[in-house]
Amino acid sequence: MIKTLFTLLSLTISTQLIAQETVVFQSGKDGYASYRIPAIVKNKTGELIAFSEGRVEHAGDYGNVDIVYKISKDEGKTWETLQIAVDYEKLQAGNPAPVVDLLDPNYPNGRIFLFYNTGNNHEEEVRKGKGLRETWFITSSDGAKTWSEPTNITMQVHRPNQPSINQAYQFKEDWRTYANTPGHGFQFVSGPQQGRLYIAANHSAGNPQTQGKDWNAHAFYSDDHGQSFKLSENIPFPGSNESIAAQIDDQAVYMSSRNQQINPKQRIISISRDGGHAWESAKLDPNLPDPINQASVLSWKKGKKFILAHLNAADPIDRNNLTLRLSKDQGKTWYFNKLIAKAPEGFKGAYSAYSDLVLLNKKTVGILYEKNNYRDIVFSKESIK
Repeated sequence: MIKTLFTLLSLTISTQLIAQETVVFQSGKDGYASYRIPAIVKNKTGELIAFSEGRVEHAGDYGNVDIVYKISKDEGKTWETLQIAVDYEKLQAGNPAPVVDLLDPNYPNGRIFLFYNTGNNHEEEVRKGKGLRETWFITSSDGAKTWSEPTNITMQVHRPNQPSINQAYQFKEDWRTYANTPGHGFQFVSGPQQGRLYIAANHSAGNPQTQGKDWNAHAFYSDDHGQSFKLSENIPFPGSNESIAAQIDDQAVYMSSRNQQINPKQRIISISRDGGHAWESAKLDPNLPDPINQASVLSWKKGKKFILAHLNAADPIDRNNLTLRLSKDQGKTWYFNKLIAKAPEGFKGAYSAYSDLVLLNKKTVGILYEKNNYRDIVFSKESIK
């Protein structure tokens, strides 16, 4: 009898744990061979909008790639049918980086910005100067029901040297590959830059170098609700790759970057004290192990200070051990650490890879992440302190 009760209790607990996780995008469904690169935001109405690359023919980074999305009206319990935000025909549209502008007086209900990149060749070929990445955005003021025509902001936020493709692209910096943050952008909620839209990014410059040192992270931002954009300085750390940023004080920005130099396998953390234009420091954080992967950061105000959340595959070898951390001191220490996803014994491959965070309320965050060798992108809710 006791054994039976124990079994029933175990099954109940197991069912509850499974119920907390919902598959949002599943490879092979809805006309796409694979879904990669998740991003998520919450609209002013409270609806969640989950974005992904929809890879039509295969799981590879380059090819016929669209940007797709789904909406949830019940905090991620259920998701509506898949919709397409960007279709670049047979070429690549990727790196969805959404952010909701909540402070534009012309859009009192909020306006969603979706930044993305297009490409006409494989990343390694573009890195050799044989191709072009461009940067665009579209907007929606009706909760992602409809979208604006795309706006090309390549001249403002990129520095390509490809005059044969476009006469205007003759920048001496010779940036080649280019990628918005995999994940959400953010808006300054307080301070002199209140209202600023901020998108982390990265690029490669000139010919490929050893240890990936031609890669460098940077950011771009708008102080006029998307009418114009400016570039930040590069972070002072060659080899910094995929990045994401969050506000940690009225004028301070925290950026977490992938280390393309490979060793040591730790996140690169950069701090800005002037609203995200210049960088005070950039260094490896031994408290944030990483298997050369993407990560997500998120912040929110609690009183006069910010809570910072960091989420990544905290394993120096595999894309595994997805871990959520919280900090009250701008990422110097982490008072909350929770393992979100760990591969079962014997599992081979990437159990938990790219991810993104969204604040549901002051006690709960939503996590959207790639799971089970990129077969699924799932959503779960996690209680926080």
